[in-house]
Amino acid sequence: MHIKILFLLIPFFFQPISVTKAEVPLKAAFVRDHQLWMKDGDCEIQLTKNKYVHSPQWSYDGRFIAYIDGDQQGEKSNLWIYDTKKKENYEPYHSIATSSFTWSPMANELAYVSGWVLNVTKTKDGRPYGFENVSLGVSGFEWYPNGKEFIVSAASNRLPTGWEPIKLYRIPKDMNLNETKAKRLYSIPIDENDLFAVTVGDFKWSYDGKWASFLGTPTPSWAMDSNPLCVVSSDGKVFKDIGRMLGFSDWYKWAPKANQLAYISGEGRFLVENKIMKMADLEVSVKQAAYTPKGYVDLDLEWMTPSKVIVARSQENKAWKQGPVPTMFTSLYEIDIGSGTQKQITHPKENELDADPQAVGSTLTWVRRQDKTDKGDVWIKNDKQKQARIWIKEVDSTPVLFKK
Repeated sequence: MHIKILFLLIPFFFQPISVTKAEVPLKAAFVRDHQLWMKDGDCEIQLTKNKYVHSPQWSYDGRFIAYIDGDQQGEKSNLWIYDTKKKENYEPYHSIATSSFTWSPMANELAYVSGWVLNVTKTKDGRPYGFENVSLGVSGFEWYPNGKEFIVSAASNRLPTGWEPIKLYRIPKDMNLNETKAKRLYSIPIDENDLFAVTVGDFKWSYDGKWASFLGTPTPSWAMDSNPLCVVSSDGKVFKDIGRMLGFSDWYKWAPKANQLAYISGEGRFLVENKIMKMADLEVSVKQAAYTPKGYVDLDLEWMTPSKVIVARSQENKAWKQGPVPTMFTSLYEIDIGSGTQKQITHPKENELDADPQAVGSTLTWVRRQDKTDKGDVWIKNDKQKQARIWIKEVDSTPVLFKK
């Protein structure tokens, strides 16, 4: 009898146990009342006082947050870093004036352009400190995915014969102003009647590092209405002119697991019409698919999964012709790229709008604002939750989520 009971119990003890993996708490750097704050899960911490903060960026491992300490007049633009381990703010070098900086994807090194000179920080006691010159004549740049090189652009000049080509280079981070180390990647021919830009920048790499997308900037008045979106292969052998759009860097993003580039196309500085979400598949052809229904405009986007894109959508307002520019009251919609099906996923109240969607894993965040106000509340929803909730109140601008 005892033996029979033993055999009956054995299968019970060896039943497989299902373990649910806990979600990693979401972490964000954000600006409230011009000061830098951090949100880690549900814990909120103020990181600066008596500054005028904007443009925070996380380092690759989340230890550091680089940001600009400016002023209301826009005359000051100094680079600072917050160290989350030592809980202190510091300058990597005294009074670095810049508006263009980015972290290495592989190390706690910070590259920035100051006065057309590309520099990269040294390391002291495990922190970015000091700097070394990399290259002169740089207008735009981004790290290569290997963290050892940069793709950089040199602005076009107006010559008696017309605009000269914009040149792209591949340079090592230890170039040290040695011009012989720079390799010409591609020369972009400029034509005022076709592809017109004076500078290019806002480089973004595809998921596998084969392609870099970037946005061209023409002369100031022209740039308010139309900017060329282009891609170049990492070896410089292939260049493609994707389309025309406004100069918003958040309006074009690579798919997480395919060489597909989604972007908001359409010329014209006013957002009331002609803003269409398109997707270019670089592995198939230059042919593009449009997803915005007739009578609507899409004014932001984010990849939620390899097959789903979130857009901020509003009805067109073609009736407006003059006077104050009307507010476009956007809601978030989910587009299934494969099937083409679409559905509304947020429902702001009257005189509210939802914008700035961001995804980390299965979690979606966005900013909900009232009409005529700059501040907004950050909402959050996980696919396991039925209801969205407010995560951060009264932010000055879109928070920057930490993505490992």
